[in-house]
Amino acid sequence: MRHPRPLLLLGSLLLAVVTALTGAATAQSAEQAASGGYVALGDSYSSGVGAGSYIDSSGDCKRSTNAYPYLWAAANSPSSFSFTACSGARTGDVLAGQLGPLNSGTSLVSVSVGGNDAGFADVMTTCVLQSDSTCISRINTARAYIDSTLPGQLDNVYTSIRGKAPNARVAVLGYPRFYKLGTFCVGLSETKRKAINDASDHLNNVIGQRARAHGFTFGDVRSTFTGHELCSGSSWLHSVDWTNIGNSYHPKAAGQSGGYLPVFDAAA
Repeated sequence: MRHPRPLLLLGSLLLAVVTALTGAATAQSAEQAASGGYVALGDSYSSGVGAGSYIDSSGDCKRSTNAYPYLWAAANSPSSFSFTACSGARTGDVLAGQLGPLNSGTSLVSVSVGGNDAGFADVMTTCVLQSDSTCISRINTARAYIDSTLPGQLDNVYTSIRGKAPNARVAVLGYPRFYKLGTFCVGLSETKRKAINDASDHLNNVIGQRARAHGFTFGDVRSTFTGHELCSGSSWLHSVDWTNIGNSYHPKAAGQSGGYLPVFDAAA
C-alpha cells in the first residue's frame, strides 16, 4: 500500500519535532540538575574502582576521574560537585560518612549501594574457588539477606538523603548483569554464571522497588551492559584480576562511560 506523499512529509515533520523536543527536554533537565549542587554517594561502582585514573586525595576510596559521577560533572558543570562515594561502602558507611555535603541547595544526588551489604565480594570469592553447590548455597544466603534485611537498610539511606536534601532529584543506580550465558567461556561453570546473574537481578529488583517507594529514579544499567558482559568477547567488566584483585568484577572505564553514564544522564 502506497502512502500519499503529504502524509509521509507530515510523518517526517512530526518525528523531527518529537526528536527535537526530546533533546530539548533532556538538555533542560541536565541544565536544571546542574543549577544546584551535585553529590555522588555510594560504593565502588560509583567511586569507579576498576576504571583507573584515581584521584590521589581519595586514598582507599579509589575515586576515579573515569567514574560516571566525575564524567557527568565535567560535562554539565554543576554549581558544586561533592564526590564522596567510596570503595567497599555499605549502607551504614554511606549514612556515617558520605552525607555531609547534602543540603537544601543540593539539586542532584546519585547513589549505588547494597551489593556489599549482601556480601558481593564473598559470593564471588566462593563461586570462583569452590564447587557449584557451595556457590549456590552462598548465593541463597545472600538472597535471603536481600529479602529480609536489605530493604530496611536501603530505606534508612534513602530517608536520610531526602531529609538532608529535600529539593534534590535522586538517582539510584543498580548493578550490571555479570555474565553472557550460552557461550563458551573459560572459568566459572554455566550453573554458577546463571546463579550469579539471577542474584544480581534479584538485588536490582529490590533496590529498584525501594528507590521508587521513596520517589527516587532507579537507573537500571543492565540494558546498557547487554552485549558487554563477561564472556561476551567485548566485556566492560573486569574478570578475576590476579594482579589487582580489587578490580575484579568491577566496570572498566568503558563500563563507566558506556554503561553507567548514559543511564545516569537520562535519570539526572
